[in-house]
Amino acid sequence: MSQVSTWNPVPGFHTPFATERPADTRNGWGGIYAALDLGTNNCRLLVARPTAQGFRVIDAFSRIVRLGEGLTLTGRLSEAAIARTIEALKVCRDKMAARGVTRARTIATEACRAAANGADFVAEVRERLGIELEIVDRETEAHLAAAGVGDLADKDARSTVMFDIGGGSSEIIWLGFDPHAPNGANRVKAWESLRLGVVSLAETFGGVDVSEEAFTAMTDHVTEALAPFVAKVADEARCDRFHLLGTSGTVTTIAGVHLNLPRYDRRAVDGLWLGRPEVDEAIARLRAMSYAERAANACIGHERADLVLAGCAILEAIRRHFPAERLRIADRGLREGILSHMMRADGVGPHRRRRERW
Repeated sequence: MSQVSTWNPVPGFHTPFATERPADTRNGWGGIYAALDLGTNNCRLLVARPTAQGFRVIDAFSRIVRLGEGLTLTGRLSEAAIARTIEALKVCRDKMAARGVTRARTIATEACRAAANGADFVAEVRERLGIELEIVDRETEAHLAAAGVGDLADKDARSTVMFDIGGGSSEIIWLGFDPHAPNGANRVKAWESLRLGVVSLAETFGGVDVSEEAFTAMTDHVTEALAPFVAKVADEARCDRFHLLGTSGTVTTIAGVHLNLPRYDRRAVDGLWLGRPEVDEAIARLRAMSYAERAANACIGHERADLVLAGCAILEAIRRHFPAERLRIADRGLREGILSHMMRADGVGPHRRRRERW
């Protein structure tokens, strides 16, 4: 589905990676950019044009492919999962070609990092589709997520915990106020990438019929996995405006359930603030639903009905360690971070280089 929207990037985030070929900047704003994020559960693409404020999305694509299905048990990407993903990547390739993309970054995350045949899959994609997937490390993934989401943090907060609940990994990041950054922007002060996500957790503990005991076991498991990050930020101060900032299908689902949306609406969800009681109530509603009721919900659907409670367990573990009165919902993430970083490296959009005067 085509999509047109605008987005403003985050100033002041420090990213440890470099981009390659700069875009054609002869028109003053750069060419057409594309960011592809192939995760454990989803394949997502954004195509955008730089603007003075950030960038304008001119096309988008998202499909649940479950590339990491069964990976927890076998250690390999299955042939069925690879076939589904190849079909989705064909759509992405064709969209990039149709839009005349001049600069792209295409990344793969935890499923390809963890699978014994991950490198073979990347080679197959290169040979069959001409897409050069880059398997990024966990640090890069965490910083990209922060770059894509961090502008939604409360500008008056001196500390924020941001998280991205994925299919095979979950990133958690401590954002601290940096008075020396442009506009006093937040910066990544600490991060951790947990080797667990909604797919791996549901495959381990179950996702269709989730009992009280199973949900508690999932939450306890994630709580324990978070302990090293909690120790890492033990000396960080939490200000009066401390809050959580989340991006993932889990938090956008919670927002949709809270709003009683008859169909998912990104405009209503992205940037939404929820108070602690509202999050409690939405999670309670999700936990009270049967699998059939979750599958029938327009903000969940059958493709994610067996994963959403695993996501809720991850969120509950984060809230257990980092109690906060507010949670902000982001329907944005890695792709936006990729686009922002490429444009910053090329000096286009809001980072436009001044033209030489002759």
